[in-house]
Amino acid sequence: MTVLGLFLPMLLALGLLFSMTFAVRCKTKTLVKGTLLYWVCRGAWAGAKGLWYMVKNLPLVWKTALVWGGISFVELVACLSERAEASLVVWFIEKLVLTPVILMFAIGLKKLQDGARRMAAGDMAPVPEKFLFPDERKHAQSLNSIGQGARLAVEKQLKSERLKTELITNVSHDLKTPLTSIISYVDLLKKEGLASEHAPEYVDVLDRQSQRLKKLTEDLVEASKASTGNIQTHPEDVDVNLLLSQAAGEYAERLAAAGLTPVTTLDPGEPHIRADGRLLWRVFDNLLSNACKYALAGTRVYLTTEAKDGEVLIAFRNVSREPLNISAEELMERFVRGDASRNTEGSGLGLSIAKSLTELNRGALELTVDGDLFKATLVFPKE
Repeated sequence: MTVLGLFLPMLLALGLLFSMTFAVRCKTKTLVKGTLLYWVCRGAWAGAKGLWYMVKNLPLVWKTALVWGGISFVELVACLSERAEASLVVWFIEKLVLTPVILMFAIGLKKLQDGARRMAAGDMAPVPEKFLFPDERKHAQSLNSIGQGARLAVEKQLKSERLKTELITNVSHDLKTPLTSIISYVDLLKKEGLASEHAPEYVDVLDRQSQRLKKLTEDLVEASKASTGNIQTHPEDVDVNLLLSQAAGEYAERLAAAGLTPVTTLDPGEPHIRADGRLLWRVFDNLLSNACKYALAGTRVYLTTEAKDGEVLIAFRNVSREPLNISAEELMERFVRGDASRNTEGSGLGLSIAKSLTELNRGALELTVDGDLFKATLVFPKE
């Protein structure tokens, strides 16, 4: 009873303290967080997160090796615990075969990761396809196709920017030349008056330069419409022999004035195509006009039609007066001429317009430059 009398107040005090602490933790919702078990579990979770962070930031090959080593170790412990020699032999052979395969697969994945990371950073170097498994090789080929497409897109964008710059420069030059002449001769007429003996000459120059300016403006509008496809087409059955003969007849005088002799060779089968005759005539007009402007005097201009393999080929060939030191692709670009000095009165839009109009007629315009020989071939499906 003495001992109970001594310890009972202490037990009551401890019980009261526990009750007060329990009530406070319940009200503040910290009952679980105040236990020792909670702190042990929290420490274990923090350790697991830290270990996972280290594993996650390891290279892929090391991750694979670590995981595969852990699995192999667990299997080895299980085999030793069973004391089965046959299981140990199977385990050893399995690891001997699978370990290099798994590591090679991980190395292949690492190559794919590095390649994708480089492409994301802007480096479009191809991913090596050597020593990759079939599925990995397919993925590498897909990445390389993406990289090649991105390179082509960048090159196309750079080319487009270059063409825009050249377009502004060339348009400014081509518009400025006739405008300067018009302004100069109008100023001369103002000073000397219409009664001047030189007035008819000035008026003739004004007429010529204004017509040149008008032609350039029309070519700009037509090139814009043709390249955007904003032209209505009315396909019909067209006899290419007849249309080409008519075009050669229309240009006979101009070709003769330029010192050129037309040589027309028509396919005896009289091939027909499905096209808009008005637009096809415009194509012929542009190509023959180019021949009059840029062909060497005293040479021949060859006009031929040929039907083969379900296609109709219409070819225009001539010898250039100026050296053709540019490629066929460059000649097809807008405001590019056969003479780099730009002394002729052309706008440089003829081939670009012809190409767009040919494509509107479901055909294709192919250019070939061989030394000074210029050849334009129109390809249409045979009707």
